[in-house]
Amino acid sequence: MSVEYVSTRDKSDRVTASQAVLQGLAPDGGLYVPTEIPKLDKSFEELSEMDYKQVAYEVMKLMLSDYTEEELKHCIDAAYDSKFDTAEIAPLTFADGAYYLELFHGKTIAFKDMALSILPHLMTTAAKKNDIKNEIVILTATSGDTGKAALAGFADVPGTKIIVFFPKDGVSDIQKKQMVTQKGDNTFVVGINGNFDEAQTGVKKMFGDEALEKELADHGFKFSSANSINIGRLVPQIVYYVYAYTRLIKEGRISSGDKINVTVPTGNFGNILACYYGKQMGLPVDKLICASNENKVLYDFFSTGTYDRNREFHVTSSPSMDILISSNLERLIYRIAGCDDIRDSEFMKELREDGRYTITPEMRENLSDFYGNFADQKETSAEIKRLYDDTGYVIDPHTAVASAVYQKYLKETGDDKPVVIASTASPYKFTRTVMTAIGQDDRNKTDLELTDDLSKVSSTKIPPAIEEIKTAPIRHKTTCEVSEMPTEVKKFLGF
Repeated sequence: MSVEYVSTRDKSDRVTASQAVLQGLAPDGGLYVPTEIPKLDKSFEELSEMDYKQVAYEVMKLMLSDYTEEELKHCIDAAYDSKFDTAEIAPLTFADGAYYLELFHGKTIAFKDMALSILPHLMTTAAKKNDIKNEIVILTATSGDTGKAALAGFADVPGTKIIVFFPKDGVSDIQKKQMVTQKGDNTFVVGINGNFDEAQTGVKKMFGDEALEKELADHGFKFSSANSINIGRLVPQIVYYVYAYTRLIKEGRISSGDKINVTVPTGNFGNILACYYGKQMGLPVDKLICASNENKVLYDFFSTGTYDRNREFHVTSSPSMDILISSNLERLIYRIAGCDDIRDSEFMKELREDGRYTITPEMRENLSDFYGNFADQKETSAEIKRLYDDTGYVIDPHTAVASAVYQKYLKETGDDKPVVIASTASPYKFTRTVMTAIGQDDRNKTDLELTDDLSKVSSTKIPPAIEEIKTAPIRHKTTCEVSEMPTEVKKFLGF
């Protein structure tokens, strides 16, 4: 089956998977979605005998159907190699009755590595397939983790440049240091005076600026995105949910066909949407538990059917979830509206103009797969401490939000099916938060110095990603106002 892609706002214009990967965002501002979601064509018993790369191919070949077997396997082999510190790529750790899917064993110790290790290869392969001569400029906004993972993925990749905008006062010290020390002549990092939503809106505006697009083309450049608005980011994320399920089979924890629940901490909705797509492909997931922090726009949406970004913005200890405009939710809205692009367009217009929209009762009935809840700052810290005190296992604040929300779900429902909790970042990215939570913070030490203490209490090695930045020089010092973002892009590109 050949899967094509259409915009959530205009399904008349069909593109191939490789074209969708290249473009990132659809010309009308919509997100590319598959015309249909294919079913897995291998049994879970067969998949359970495969390694991560082999499972990745079996999942991705279905969604990226215009890539040849040779092309796709080359991309997968180049992505999932020694950059990861474990051969399993995404191991499961059992702690206190839950399976924590550790998605932070890549180069930048966050789950974004899982997709951003392969996206550059998918993109450069797509450029060749589609005879693109212009240099690809990756334009990305980050709430903390995407930026570094994208920079690491695209650094010095021929035929590409990458520009990352981040809220200069809205990421952890270690996240910031990871970005501003990034090597690579084709990399550019800019801190903005604003929050992530403003950075993301600024990037989307540049994508939709026809005059800027022409100016870029005249100078031999073409924009694309490494954010999860790019379908090339989303498809590789489906893989690790399928892989986790097959590991549970392989370890004898479940039988093929048994249902599990999955809990995902999310702000932009991409990571949990990937699991939803996996369920559509046949993965036996019962509840998709959507975990929010104090910026609980998604929790309120699942509770009321109204998406409303008109609210106070909270800077929390889980910065990658400090988001009020969850871009990937649009893909779900399109699907639960019966793939109605006109209706989706109307909702997005309301969001743009009024900051809110309300879905229909019929659409709400299609949300039964989901359960939403949130954990505030106190609950997040308490969950880090509880798990550490009870088991010795140390988790980061994003994972703690998911873990705390799962505890609420368990208490409310009594549903004790096996649960996989997406562990999206290493605790080493948030040493101050973690060490404070477990009661072992030394205020006289910097966040980086605390990594040695964290290593002792967790009995784990300090990741290379942390060791690297301890002495790395600051290479990126640019800051700007939101309105100046296009100017900084032009400066970097030399026009």
